[in-house]
Amino acid sequence: MNVTPFWLAGRPATGDEELTVTHPYDGRVVGTVSVPTPAQVEQALAAADAVRKEAAALPLHVRAEALAHVSRRLAERSDEVARLITGENGKPLMWARTEVNRAIATFRFAAEETRRWSATTQRLDTEPAANGRMAYVTRVPKGPVLGISPFNFPLNLTAHKIAPAIAVGAPIVVKPAPATPLSALLLGELLAETDLPDGMFSVLPVPNDRAPALTEDPRLPIVSFTGSVPVGWSIRDQVPRKHVTLELGGNGAAVVLPDSDLDWAAARIGLFSNYQAGQSCIAVQRVYVDRAVHDAFLPKLVESVNGLVTGDPWDDKTQVGPLVSDEAAQRVQAWVDEAVAAGASVLAGGTREGAAYAPTVLANVPADAKVIREEVFGPVLVVQAVDGIDEAFRLVNESKFGLQAGVFTRDLDVAFRAHRELEVGGVVIGDVPSYRADQMPYGGVKDSGVGREGLRSAMADYTEEKVMVLTGLPL
Repeated sequence: MNVTPFWLAGRPATGDEELTVTHPYDGRVVGTVSVPTPAQVEQALAAADAVRKEAAALPLHVRAEALAHVSRRLAERSDEVARLITGENGKPLMWARTEVNRAIATFRFAAEETRRWSATTQRLDTEPAANGRMAYVTRVPKGPVLGISPFNFPLNLTAHKIAPAIAVGAPIVVKPAPATPLSALLLGELLAETDLPDGMFSVLPVPNDRAPALTEDPRLPIVSFTGSVPVGWSIRDQVPRKHVTLELGGNGAAVVLPDSDLDWAAARIGLFSNYQAGQSCIAVQRVYVDRAVHDAFLPKLVESVNGLVTGDPWDDKTQVGPLVSDEAAQRVQAWVDEAVAAGASVLAGGTREGAAYAPTVLANVPADAKVIREEVFGPVLVVQAVDGIDEAFRLVNESKFGLQAGVFTRDLDVAFRAHRELEVGGVVIGDVPSYRADQMPYGGVKDSGVGREGLRSAMADYTEEKVMVLTGLPL
């Protein structure tokens, strides 16, 4: 099997070691990736630092066209890219194709935002002492970006690191997850087809134990991390003088109220507690159902979950495939077994076969069980009856996480109350918390992180305001 090179300052390169990528469903080898040496990592960082002024001065049309080129090329190669994602990640083809389409849109949105990225002006003559003065305000890059992307969306979450950096004129060094480096390396291949200067990007598939050489380097003043809670906060603690954005975990809650469409709610919750095999920060994990409709809703939910198509991710009909590894599935099984031993009831699923865990519904789960308190990151949901909105919202907020929540209601007053009271980064009314539009602000509070993604939000996060005051103007 050919060895896939990494991207060092915009050019393909190989190191002394190799990383083998295996398919989670059957363990077969799907790729071999070259790993950069410490000396090559240093070359990439030096190149990013050397090009930062040139990058910041790139005309907007150059940045926008580079981003649009990647969007077009992803569209041209969409089937190939989807199969690459399924190969390294194990997610079913239907979800891999969705991810490719989202990445196409992410780069397109970034190209569009780049063309709108402009300075603002502010008259200062609101006081007599400032007659004839005006402020010209731009946003300038804080410096080169380190983007650390996770395994669960290896293409689109890498796109959310790269696209805003290029849009604002910041060099970026990408460290993909070791389990899924192939998608990020393909993005490097497409970026290399553009007119971006050497040093504008590097994609370095280094092992996690070598990541501190990147996170701690002062030439990368911005760290954008998506991944686990402990790792994310430890990075922020290690580099307190850097600008660190964290998109971490969650244990997404859905609230089902009596005025909602129960069939719709059951279908959406059933699917989106299990899509990506539950390996999504905003997968539905906790379901709070008003007691008035609980008995009518529960069999609909169980039927929805039992009706999901599981199995081979290469089958176009498969909705739920394997987790990323046997170890991940074993952990999920251990958490479910722990909940059952403490009194929980299994209404669906609860079985494992290798890296695959059956879509699972639990009831009567103790409040201190891991499947409620922590992020399962697997195809498991917990359902609980509640006495009205007050109890439902209180339970949503008891979590240490706060990424997104879904509230199934048709009541506009309840919708605005949810937006006001729920301690999360985003509230989705009439649907699951798993909904995300790639152009909207996205991120969490509490242990779910700090900062926001979504193209314009990330562009603002990677930059800072710089003011020029013009004097003596005939305003």
